[in-house]
Amino acid sequence: MKIVIICMIGVILDWIFGDPVWLYHPVRIIGNCIALLEKGFRRYAGENKKGLICAGGVMWILVVLLAVGAPWGILRVLEEVCPTAAFVLECFWCYQLLAARSLGTESRKVYVRLTEHDLAGARKAVSMIVGRDTAELTEEGVTKAAVETVAENTSDGVIAPLLYMLIGGPVFGFLYKAINTMDSMVGYKNEKYLYFGRVAAKMDDAANYIPARISAWLMIVSAGVLGMDGRNAYRIYRRDRKKHASPNAAQTEAVCAGALHVQLAGNAYYFGKLYEKEFIGDPIREICPEDILRANKLMVGTEVLTLIIFGGLRLFL
Repeated sequence: MKIVIICMIGVILDWIFGDPVWLYHPVRIIGNCIALLEKGFRRYAGENKKGLICAGGVMWILVVLLAVGAPWGILRVLEEVCPTAAFVLECFWCYQLLAARSLGTESRKVYVRLTEHDLAGARKAVSMIVGRDTAELTEEGVTKAAVETVAENTSDGVIAPLLYMLIGGPVFGFLYKAINTMDSMVGYKNEKYLYFGRVAAKMDDAANYIPARISAWLMIVSAGVLGMDGRNAYRIYRRDRKKHASPNAAQTEAVCAGALHVQLAGNAYYFGKLYEKEFIGDPIREICPEDILRANKLMVGTEVLTLIIFGGLRLFL
């Protein structure tokens, strides 16, 4: 019961407040820790491939232990001294570890720039939430990038951390965020991180394997409930869910593309290099800025379903 209440409060606080700029986010602490440790472990590993893989693996273990151990220790102490303070802190951390409001806010900035026909501003706004190169994107490219990141991060930034927290509270939320942050920082398949970030990338794939698929199925249901095309969402999901280098990234993207009757993905530039990607979905109609809002609607609907279904299951387990 306690964990469900904490998660409910965290979801509501996230909807209301999002991530204020002035409030230091715990993920930034994890990111700073990763950046600091990377320098040391790289010096130790040198340029040896096996050494880089081992160094990246040891760093992964250390970051996870720190990210989980610190909040666990703080909560244990507070529960002994002041249980009420421990409860408040758990609610606050659950709120901070969710990203629905901030994802909606940042993607809507792209929508506003597009509706104002400010392509340069839209490119700049979308560059804040995607990893691809945005300087040469067309209006369609900007819109697709925004919709794709909302669809993918419905799992990574909202549903997955919520599922982990419904299992083990904010401590499990920190576990997930540590794994996810390491992948986002060192899990690239480029020359610099191909070996050093291999463990981080593989562990992120493992940590997201089940949540990504749960997110996809709940998004299909959400699409139907919200009056979108749930049947087509299911069809495209079954057909296109594996059209990505990551085993997880295309799960919710495929559902979103099907629900909105648009085509996502395709070739993209990262760090000046072209990466060829398959298309996801069918171009039943042209993508438009309003699809960014529709993708956000799907995200919120999926989060509500997750809280209802898995929060309800947690109460009886």
